[in-house]
Amino acid sequence: MSTTVLIVDDDPVQRRLTEAMVRRFGFEPKLAENGADGLAALRAGDDIDVMLLDLVMPGGLDGLGVLAEMRKAGIDTPVIVQTSNGSIDAVVNAMRAGAVDFVVKPAGAERLQVSIKNALRVDQLEEEVRRMRRRATGALTFKDLSSRSPDMERVIRLAERAAKSNIPVLIEGESGVGKEVLARAIQGSGERRGKSFVTVNCGAIPDNLVESTLFGHEKGAFTGATERHVGKFVEASGGTLFLDEIGELPLDAQVKLLRALQEGEVDPVGAKRSVRVDIRLVSATNRSLLDLVKQGKFREDLYYRLNVFPMTLPPLRARREDIPELARSFCARFAAEEGKRVRGLSQEAMGLITRYGWPGNVRQLENALFRAVVLADGDELTVAEFPQIAAQVEGFDVRIPPAPSRPLLSADMPEPVREIVRVEVRDPHAMSLVVEDTGEMKTMESVEAEVIRFALQFYRGRMSEVSRRLGIGRSTLYRKLKDLGLEGDDEAAA
Repeated sequence: MSTTVLIVDDDPVQRRLTEAMVRRFGFEPKLAENGADGLAALRAGDDIDVMLLDLVMPGGLDGLGVLAEMRKAGIDTPVIVQTSNGSIDAVVNAMRAGAVDFVVKPAGAERLQVSIKNALRVDQLEEEVRRMRRRATGALTFKDLSSRSPDMERVIRLAERAAKSNIPVLIEGESGVGKEVLARAIQGSGERRGKSFVTVNCGAIPDNLVESTLFGHEKGAFTGATERHVGKFVEASGGTLFLDEIGELPLDAQVKLLRALQEGEVDPVGAKRSVRVDIRLVSATNRSLLDLVKQGKFREDLYYRLNVFPMTLPPLRARREDIPELARSFCARFAAEEGKRVRGLSQEAMGLITRYGWPGNVRQLENALFRAVVLADGDELTVAEFPQIAAQVEGFDVRIPPAPSRPLLSADMPEPVREIVRVEVRDPHAMSLVVEDTGEMKTMESVEAEVIRFALQFYRGRMSEVSRRLGIGRSTLYRKLKDLGLEGDDEAAA
């Protein structure tokens, strides 16, 4: 959706001229004949990104009056003041009243365009700073998740209801769609606002450390426990515990998690007594827990304990209406972090990223904007900053900078003969199914031996993990190790 500029001016000729310029800049103009109409448009909740406000208007509400009313109502839309009186006093009064810039009529097209782009950039950066501050203090709300997508709006309405109680919430969705951000908004909109928000990535915890990480341990409880650790449950007590990728928990840890959730207490490893905890639980997964239950990889009783208030975040390709606002927000933040004078994206670049499918969702979009800002030489991101994206979208040219030219050789020096050497690049995780010297297929026994040997190395000899990932029991795994003569490899890997 294009940027909307509200033009408030009592002069019809000036309104038409400004409207024509705004359209030429690629923005969508919205007109108001006086200050009261302009203020009414702002209060109506219309999507207005910046306002061009005439400072001197007849009637009861002039430009300074509009700015004063905006400040009272808490409306933070950036305002550029226009007037034919370019005195220093007028500039000072307008800036003190809250204007972000000041132009003298008749303003040139280039001056007005730069002023609008600067106002948009400052507004986006200020909003991003406010959002990051609210996130850091546990005060992120659903206003920070404003969306133009009907599917996303339905999810936000569901989350608003969940935030009013301590009901366990399960957020499903593809990787990178923003499940943690939604969880933070649920906390920031409820009674635990400002309290601790502890995140646990269940898929990143080694199997032998799951219990210690979640529930804590006492000093000397096991080898390597040189000091006491309270655990994530105790850290989150009084606040919210966010269990990300909950489907990756091993079955034995699921039993202990179920008891902790039902009893409201945890048993630290090596402790003599249980510890009471008071947490708000929000869990998330990018896999279907119901399918895992059917496959026997997730406990059914734990599934029903977590799946009390489920909601599914749509992928970014299903809510393309949100891409422009997300892109502008990321661009403003990265431009400030990298010290670049990037004001935003060109219309063509915005059209490109809106049409792309984004399989990595919001996380991929964020990384693409980061790269584009770092590579940008001008004050606007163009298609040239997104060559990988343009190569996958029909109708866009791939604009990759040309390679540096080869240095010229001296006229009396013969050109050296270069031998072309072909280097085969192979995936280190790939296995060949043929034997190099004979060209024949390997036997099933030899392929199985390679798979098991690779799994032992990949999971560093952790037999529970190897058996779980290969889908075989531990006794079966040990028997195959013995049959294949791999006991020595097992001991070395361990």
